Amino acid sequence: MIGVGIEAPDFTLLDQFGEKVTLSKLRERKVLLSFHPLAWTSVCEEQVRELESLHDELEGLGVVPLSISVDLVPSKRAWARHMDVVRTTLLSDFWPHGEVSSSYGLFDKKREISGGPSSSWMREVW
Repeated sequence: MIGVGIEAPDFTLLDQFGEKVTLSKLRERKVLLSFHPLAWTSVCEEQVRELESLHDELEGLGVVPLSISVDLVPSKRAWARHMDVVRTTLLSDFWPHGEVSSSYGLFDKKREISGGPSSSWMREVW
């Protein structure tokens, strides 16, 4: 896992609309990386809905929230539609499977999901 003062590993992932999001392009902003195991689960839905509800507050602080899991882009898009999430960016760490989650020490190899051994992880990257 990365620690305070360590530069966050860069990545480019597709969002729920199939658009590329690159962390290094956000270097001038604060970024909140929220890793969740899988879409379509109640705990993960709660986590993403919370990010969505805090969007204005986070934006006011200059923070860009990014939610990451190993789900496919079409699944992320359908899930966002199901939850009525329209402002929070959902990123797909599907292929190479869990590569970004692994680079942050947050990939559960046994279950092949992001988020580590527990159900919910949040990491802040400055």
